[in-house]
Amino acid sequence: MCPAPEEQTNSGLSSSNLASFALEHRLRRAAGTNMWCGPGCRMWERAIVLLLAAVTVPDSTSCASQNMRVGVAINLFSRYGYLSISMRVVPRNDSDSWLFREPSVDVFRNLSYLQTPVRGLPGTGTPVFQGDFHMEFCDNMKQLLQAYFRDFKMERLERPWRAFSASWGKSTLAKHLGINSSYVTGQHSYVLVRVARHRDSGRLGDLPLGGTLPLEELVAEEVDRVVPGDVPSVGRFVKNFGSHYVSSYVTGNALYQVFVYTPQIYSKIKERLRAKGVSDLSNVELSSFFSPWYAEHIGTIQTASGNGTVDAWVADHLRVHFYFFTYASLLKLHGDAGLLRQLNDLLGNEALLQLDLRTLAPAFSDPQKRAWFEVVMDNSLKLWEVNM
Repeated sequence: MCPAPEEQTNSGLSSSNLASFALEHRLRRAAGTNMWCGPGCRMWERAIVLLLAAVTVPDSTSCASQNMRVGVAINLFSRYGYLSISMRVVPRNDSDSWLFREPSVDVFRNLSYLQTPVRGLPGTGTPVFQGDFHMEFCDNMKQLLQAYFRDFKMERLERPWRAFSASWGKSTLAKHLGINSSYVTGQHSYVLVRVARHRDSGRLGDLPLGGTLPLEELVAEEVDRVVPGDVPSVGRFVKNFGSHYVSSYVTGNALYQVFVYTPQIYSKIKERLRAKGVSDLSNVELSSFFSPWYAEHIGTIQTASGNGTVDAWVADHLRVHFYFFTYASLLKLHGDAGLLRQLNDLLGNEALLQLDLRTLAPAFSDPQKRAWFEVVMDNSLKLWEVNM
């Protein structure tokens, strides 16, 4: 089994024991009394405790790769709320270059006929920049996190962004978003501006059901041991082989920036852009909306990978002088082919930009076992979303 990546957290825990700490915390929460849960769900509280007691990092037969691979399985329970430790989605303070280091295991065999990898994503974006440039209006912090992780999907999770951010405190949240912690409140609204350079991708077609998909030998043996109606048998399967597999991914790098507004100013700008669109605004009007004239706070421009070279380029090229204000803004890239061309070359394959995880239900050819696995996954994940 591969060792988990080592990382110090605010509590002094390393990532090698972080999963067990989080598991203990969630077990206590799951075993406790839930004020929001009626008597009807007590049975599932007991069931989830039994399941979680069996869930740890998968006993993988191969180390998690620096490069993403479709089809590999991971245990979403083992690091729920802490996935940014093992998936590079926000800037980090380490010098190692990695994209994905979550312990993983091969469950399915001969998936090559279902894979559709696309290197470099040709044809996307413009000839100047291969990727996308967009902004999202977020009424509150919850919507801001949802917007940041919009391209991350995890089957049977209603709030997949929580799998990364549930462990983030106020200061950590502010750090990752590039804003002052005093603006992580319920009294502000936000606009997220992001430019993403796509470098690599992989995608699986829908996995067939009904036993036509060959499994690794040890996986097939564990599938045989799963008993409909028995929660621990599902827990053993998840412990050994995971809960989800990678259905698709996109890697590359991105720049992003958060603009903070009072709700009144935010509503005015939102309605203005909704009525006219960005392309119909003059450069002066657009610049003013994203300047200190309107914004209460302008966040720093962040690189998803934390690349220092890119950060230095941003400091040199994205400074804006608007009347007597001087500040860095991603809006300077808007319509500037020269800057976009430079950035197109500068942003490498250093961060995870999109991810689609699906449950391992296709591993179960027996309809009753598959249905039971899906029931346990659905209820377990819902309880974790509530309790974490």
